[in-house]
Amino acid sequence: MSAALAASIPPTTPESLVLSCREVRVGFRQREVVRGVNLELGAGEWLGVIGPNGAGKSTLLRSIVGLTDYSGTIDLGGGHRPSAADVALVPQSPVMPTGMTVAEYVLLGRTAHLGWLARESKFDRQVVSSVLHRLDLADFADRFVSTLSGGEAQQVVVARALAQQCPVLLLDEPTSALDVGHQVSVLELVDDLRRAEGLSVLAAMHDLSAAARFADRLILIDHGQIVAQGGPADVLRPDLLSTVYGTPLTVQSIDGELVVLPASRRRAQPPRSPARNPRDTTGALRPRPRHDSRS
Repeated sequence: MSAALAASIPPTTPESLVLSCREVRVGFRQREVVRGVNLELGAGEWLGVIGPNGAGKSTLLRSIVGLTDYSGTIDLGGGHRPSAADVALVPQSPVMPTGMTVAEYVLLGRTAHLGWLARESKFDRQVVSSVLHRLDLADFADRFVSTLSGGEAQQVVVARALAQQCPVLLLDEPTSALDVGHQVSVLELVDDLRRAEGLSVLAAMHDLSAAARFADRLILIDHGQIVAQGGPADVLRPDLLSTVYGTPLTVQSIDGELVVLPASRRRAQPPRSPARNPRDTTGALRPRPRHDSRS
């Protein structure tokens, strides 16, 4: 995100707050994997959650939608706990059922709005049709989801989440299984819809350069704790990232956008020790004999 665009984003206020987490903790088998996380998500904001594998990003998102037990407080701007009608989740590895068409799969997103034993109404089907057209998926409506490519399937999962018509969209590393072209396509799709529909996005992202490009703010999590938060330029610091990810990283600005890359091998590797004389049994370094070309 450019500095000018970041500066144009208003700070989060109680009136613009759509989701907040206070001292959220999650434990498995006597091990705490989310440790006292505090965050706020503003209306229309994209908040990126980054960190190494196992840091607790996915667990945090699952706790927000009620799929994982937690302690602490998670609530919406109105003070009530999120429900399926408030928050939609795009999982990291969605299950695509066999024998179900794209239209039927996306229609599942309307389940949160149905009463007990209620059937989908004409309005629900209109919502699905509108979402499929908006995402250029209308021609896929009658295809079985099991026949879709990875990029197509991920767009259909996003369509299902949008059919829920929730003000908050959670993305759990939605592009981890996609090639570069489909990664950009899916993230740009979400960003366009965010700006057009006023969605608020909370996204766990493994691609740090993509996080810098799309997120308004970033939260860096390590071992279940937030270790840094702020604008992309404030969080994506080479020294901090290298420490958290356990490998030398560099941050460069290319065409006004931050790009995170592994440090070059020359910079990352320590200098080699001078060769030892194989006949030296004391361990001391001795210069190798010079051969006189005149002999």
